[in-house]
Amino acid sequence: MPIDFNVEQIDAITMTGNQAVSCRDLMSPYVWRTDGGVYAMLVRAVPKPGETGDTGTIWYATSEDGLSFTATDTPILSPGPGAEDIGGCEDPTPVFRADGSVVIYYTGVDATRTHGEMLYATGPSIDRLTKRGVAMQNTPSQGNIKEATVDRTKDGGWRMFYEYARNEASLVGLAVSNGDAGPWTDAADPFSPRTDGWDSWHLSTGPLLTTDKTRPVMFYNGATHDARWRIGWVAFDAEYTKVVARCVEPLITPPPGPDRTGTDIAFAASVVTVDGQIWLYYSLADTHLYRAIIRQS
Repeated sequence: MPIDFNVEQIDAITMTGNQAVSCRDLMSPYVWRTDGGVYAMLVRAVPKPGETGDTGTIWYATSEDGLSFTATDTPILSPGPGAEDIGGCEDPTPVFRADGSVVIYYTGVDATRTHGEMLYATGPSIDRLTKRGVAMQNTPSQGNIKEATVDRTKDGGWRMFYEYARNEASLVGLAVSNGDAGPWTDAADPFSPRTDGWDSWHLSTGPLLTTDKTRPVMFYNGATHDARWRIGWVAFDAEYTKVVARCVEPLITPPPGPDRTGTDIAFAASVVTVDGQIWLYYSLADTHLYRAIIRQS
């Protein structure tokens, strides 16, 4: 059966908090709906352009409507004291367990601010985390592993999609495991850039829509060689062994800016289904957060 997606509505996301977070730009919004109906978000807060410091801290915020969020007073993950993330904490992805505990995958950046690795933390709740170290090791052929997207398949196995660097390009890798915290074993890359397309050079992971476990859909991020990022979608079979459908044109493109040489990035981070609607959360220009309401046809 054919599948397609279209954007029906776009709304800006706001987040209020103390000076430590309100003075920063926001990106990587991972939003979910709690059992109590409240919307929760993990978000990366970064120094504004021209400012020095870490590459990110990870904050927790809540909302009644999924649009206006209020942050806690302190980040849940901050740089250090270990060398693996002393430069910054980025790209949060939580995995919630049946007992209420949580695994959070995130990118740790070292002191040089140029080298990243996939790290993870665990805890009995989102505000009581212990850093556990490296979740996925970089290799000579896969560098700067980051941006985890995790799912349990219909048959019970675990899959982790991740972004990695090779030959001046970002690509999407896939790893398999019997548990939500690994160990993870590499599998074949799930999909590749398409020559002459909007996603001809760079790819990065995005959130998974799994309302149909027989055909999960990823809202992924793709770009040309000059890093003009857009959001598209790709559908897989139940065990993520093959692509069964993929968009031709991007689903979300940044609006034209006054400066053609400026940042040109739309980047998907999470998806929530609400009363039959698909809410896709993303960032623009690595500074502001948005929600798109998506229609599936």
